[in-house]
Amino acid sequence: MGLPFVALSGASSIMYKNMGVSDTKIAFWTSLIMLPWTIKPLWGPFLELYRSKKFFVYFTQLLTGLLFGLLALTLQMDHFFSFSIAILTVIALSGSTHDTAADGIYLDELNAKQQAKFVGWQGAFYNIAKVLSGGVLVYLAGELEKKIGIPNAWMVVMFIYGIIMVLLGLYNMRAIPSGKESENIHSLKDGFKTLKDVVITFFQKKNIWFSLCFIVFYRFAEGQAIKITPLFFKASRALGGLGLSTSEIGLLYGVFGSIAFVLGSLIAGYFVSNKGLNKKTLLILCAFFNLPFAAYAFLAITMPTNLYIIASAVAIEYFGYGFGFVGLILFIMQNIAPGKYKMAHYAFASGLVNLGFLLPSMISGLLSDYLGYKTFFIWVLIATIPAFIVTWLVPLKPIEEEEKTIG
Repeated sequence: MGLPFVALSGASSIMYKNMGVSDTKIAFWTSLIMLPWTIKPLWGPFLELYRSKKFFVYFTQLLTGLLFGLLALTLQMDHFFSFSIAILTVIALSGSTHDTAADGIYLDELNAKQQAKFVGWQGAFYNIAKVLSGGVLVYLAGELEKKIGIPNAWMVVMFIYGIIMVLLGLYNMRAIPSGKESENIHSLKDGFKTLKDVVITFFQKKNIWFSLCFIVFYRFAEGQAIKITPLFFKASRALGGLGLSTSEIGLLYGVFGSIAFVLGSLIAGYFVSNKGLNKKTLLILCAFFNLPFAAYAFLAITMPTNLYIIASAVAIEYFGYGFGFVGLILFIMQNIAPGKYKMAHYAFASGLVNLGFLLPSMISGLLSDYLGYKTFFIWVLIATIPAFIVTWLVPLKPIEEEEKTIG
């Protein structure tokens, strides 16, 4: 699930930066192409018409792999940006469809306690994509840039993305369960009828508007910071950046950031499994998720040259990110998804989560260009305030009620 998302939202930004595209253009387009992860509920019910959830998991993995290969070829063209953005958009459609089916299998096969127990592992494996994409492959691209040039280096890296996705597709043709078959959708008419019912019943859920505010504003600050951070790392010191090389950025994300993220995700999974999702634990998760963005403000203000100081700041932020993101996933699983349309309502809610990421990401380039990196990251800290407000106010469903709904 993570590899296409991270490739589009993170690695592509560094690739375009190195190929001379402006920050404003990068932030806008690499955010806009993430839209399919927001609107994926619109076609979620129609996945029930053909084959199984398992089929859509491995089929989209194979398709995404082939598309990455095609993307690699466009990087040698004169109008590479337009062609590559178009292919990345199709990859986003494939990846978001894959996520809907994969989430459906997760919800079908595990009960509420198992979902809480393994949500940390789900987050950890999801973010192995950060190790591969933001770390290993970006580091490799940086090393290859020195030897074969920027376009050739990223062409090789995109081919590697493709090979990994194809191998995952072949593996999952045999490895994963099929998920439950739909008993209600047998025709296109049934699909539209179900989609209508999905939307209506979603907005009829108890406290849904509080819940929507929570899942949108929980990531409000993150949506701005994460898009600009690699550009800040790459920008020259004369422009207020840290002047790091592509390989150094890969090292930061792939080693320090990713290890911290996986540890945060795993610890959070067991923390929530033992404590349960209540107001106190949710506030703790929110604090872990948002407060560590102060690490980037620290870097922008002090502009250290020591890579270990920079790495420590990245590790602090990524540990908090991994720990805190679990709260958002589990909130959706236990407070929004349960009911007649678990998969569709989970997809609907997770799509809105991505909307909370997408909208601030689209304007983050304009803000950082206008404010400068130092003031921008101070603003990001101010932008965490809505997350704490909605976390304090959002009603939580009692776990007993959630277990009854699941059963």
